[in-house]
Amino acid sequence: MLGVQNNLFWVVPSSAVIALIFALIFFKQMMKNSEGTERMAEIAAHVRKGAMAYLKQQYKVVIIVFIILTILFAVMAYGFDVQNRWVPFAFLTGGFFSGLAGFFGMKTATYASSRTANAARNSLNSGLRVAFRSGAVMGLVVVGLALFDISLWYVVLNLLIKNGDPARKMEIITTTMLTFGMGASTQALFARVGGGIYTKAADVGADLVGKVEAGIPEDDPRNPATIADNVGDNVGDVAGMGADLYESYAGSILATAALGTAAFMNNPKMQASAVFLPMIIGAVGTLLSIAGIFAVRTREDISQKKLLGALSRGTNLSSVLIMVLAFIVLRVLKIENYAGIWLSIIVGLVTGWAIGKETEYFTSAAYKPTQGIASKAETGAATVIISGIGTGMLSTTFPVLTIVIGTTLAYLAAAGWHFSNMSMGLYGIGIAAVGMLSTLGITLATDAYGPIADNAGGNAEMSNLGEEVRKRTDALDSLGNTTAATGKGFAIGSAALTALALLASYVEELRIGLLRLGQTTIEAGNQLVQTTAASLTDFMVHYDVTLMNPKVLMGMFIGAMMAFMFCGLTMTAVGRAAGNMVDEVRRQFREIKGILEGEAVPDYARCVEISTRGAQHEMLLPSLLAIIAPITIGLIFGVPGVMGLLTGVLSSGFILAVFMANSGGAWDNAKKYIESGVLGGKGSEAHKAAVVGDTVGDPFKDTSGPSLNILIKLMAMVSIVMAGLTVSWTLL
Repeated sequence: MLGVQNNLFWVVPSSAVIALIFALIFFKQMMKNSEGTERMAEIAAHVRKGAMAYLKQQYKVVIIVFIILTILFAVMAYGFDVQNRWVPFAFLTGGFFSGLAGFFGMKTATYASSRTANAARNSLNSGLRVAFRSGAVMGLVVVGLALFDISLWYVVLNLLIKNGDPARKMEIITTTMLTFGMGASTQALFARVGGGIYTKAADVGADLVGKVEAGIPEDDPRNPATIADNVGDNVGDVAGMGADLYESYAGSILATAALGTAAFMNNPKMQASAVFLPMIIGAVGTLLSIAGIFAVRTREDISQKKLLGALSRGTNLSSVLIMVLAFIVLRVLKIENYAGIWLSIIVGLVTGWAIGKETEYFTSAAYKPTQGIASKAETGAATVIISGIGTGMLSTTFPVLTIVIGTTLAYLAAAGWHFSNMSMGLYGIGIAAVGMLSTLGITLATDAYGPIADNAGGNAEMSNLGEEVRKRTDALDSLGNTTAATGKGFAIGSAALTALALLASYVEELRIGLLRLGQTTIEAGNQLVQTTAASLTDFMVHYDVTLMNPKVLMGMFIGAMMAFMFCGLTMTAVGRAAGNMVDEVRRQFREIKGILEGEAVPDYARCVEISTRGAQHEMLLPSLLAIIAPITIGLIFGVPGVMGLLTGVLSSGFILAVFMANSGGAWDNAKKYIESGVLGGKGSEAHKAAVVGDTVGDPFKDTSGPSLNILIKLMAMVSIVMAGLTVSWTLL
């Protein structure tokens, strides 16, 4: 490491430790709050026990998959020498830290729900403070563990890898570190898919039988599925989202570092600056996220827009400060075209903010799209569903245009305002993704806040805390629906930019694979080019990655299909599991006398068991397909097929994910809008129609939609890890 870069690098592990310390402080502060009445503590204990039991079962399945994949990587590395020998270990640490982040976040959430409900007995601000600070534990644990893992691997590899050429050594280090993202992505997909199936099976069963058929309120203790529903919020929206954004955050930093290596192969000092920049931006953003968390507060009797404004105050403060400090970091590192790269960072921040605002507009009950869906409930469930699908389709327009504009500006700014400098342009896209995720500590806090508020509302309902408390928790819950939808939009947007950076990083991994095979030159057009000096364009020419190559086109078709097949598998999985839940709730209402009169206690454990079994059984196939597809396409169609595959799944998966997340969020908040007292309020025919729309939207927004962004990145990561195999053993 060199001079000032060496000194600045240590900001990364230092900020990781500070983030984890503040996460511990916020956790202990939350635990000092009272859980409330004995009944409130009892309900929270049921939810906590169910959540931990599910996570234990999920980790058993995931560990088996990880052992098999680790053995495969070890055979490739040590048996056939087509893989970096550090990959098996990097893969394991990526999965371990991703799972650990989800575990800590979920544990915090299960302790926070009853305390949030109890705080809401005093004031809305008290409830918001407890829920948000508890969500901040998740945000800070995710960024803290990611930065710790990244900095640890850098230090270890820098000490152990011996190479006389500093530029080549940095290339080996960054491409090796990039592969631990596959472990994080694999763990994240299992967490998202499994948690999503669990939570939506319980939610759909609870709503259809409880609300629609029995006419009892949401989270009513007479509903046998209500505990499973509350457990699902934690395993899906907390543990799943935490693992998801952990791999997005780490992936964006590592992909950009690898691109920085490629952009400055002939300038070791500048190369070190380009590699450390994304890490340092992440570290500074983490410290600013902590400052933003302390800026969030509100007062009683304010509107949803002002509640949103209270949360936005913290994220906006962090975003503005990171713009200023990023410029200072760039000047200190003396990186080439620092003004253009700084502009790329700003583009990433603005793009993330714009996608969040667009998602908020299409999903919040404060705006016309969701209110329009609610108004259709007066004519029945069919029109609610039609309107929600139409709104979701229209909502894809603005995020797609935003990503296109943001990507173009980030590329041009870093490349010097022309398209010919591809290496710097792609680095600009990567650094824009880092900029978008730089304040993840507070952004994820606003997201994790949502399920905590939702569970607090459930606890208040089941504990009979009274109308005023329930009104406050409903306000917090409705806000949580919007922040969760915004968080999903943010995660999807960051996935698009990160996947583009990973696509370019794949080419760098091809270089390593060819050199490992001893291929020192490649044929690019009519000339031979040294493999070490070949540009991205040279590789595209060498492998004939053009739209006229049928291998590319076939890969694109399969990639586009993968997004829809994945959603089909996860949606039908929710349908099957939810069907079993509906049958069980109906059975209990029918056979356990006195449930609806409040004279008998439902069998909550049976419903928890049904959701757990359904999730464990159904999550394997779609998750494994994401790993198998890139390997198979690589072996059959080679590099052109893989490039087509990744392009197809990125384009179709991004648009489909936005559509599903926004449709689901709008349906959910349309129901909440009616429950606030309009169009007949709770129990009305309009409300029943809106509940049906919400049940359709549940797997849209909480299972299939948010899992797609992990699918996109996991397929890219698998392709990167398997690049050596692809260049060695392609059949066609």
